[in-house]
Amino acid sequence: MGMSLGERVRATVAALMQITGESQAGLAAALGVNQTQVSRRQTGSAAWSLDDCDALAAHYGIDVLDLLAGPTRACEALPVRRRRSSARTMPGRRRHVGATKGAAAR
Repeated sequence: MGMSLGERVRATVAALMQITGESQAGLAAALGVNQTQVSRRQTGSAAWSLDDCDALAAHYGIDVLDLLAGPTRACEALPVRRRRSSARTMPGRRRHVGATKGAAAR
């Protein structure tokens, strides 16, 4: 059997936080709660309410149905302006600003 709705929302929030580079403290401030409340919701000791889901979707600029559909759909729906640069989201990859004289020899 697949994930429960609560598990799916937690996974989606984690994915959105990762792709945007947002911390629990940053998300908490945007939602008007404290970091402990976000942490409890993300660990499953408290649930994200429907009102929370509306607020999360509005914060990330996505439709609430995309949020509830899961991490893949929510991340695909996330506006490009909300994403971190690809160089920072891909561990081990570096952004190449320009070639240097020794670059071809490496």
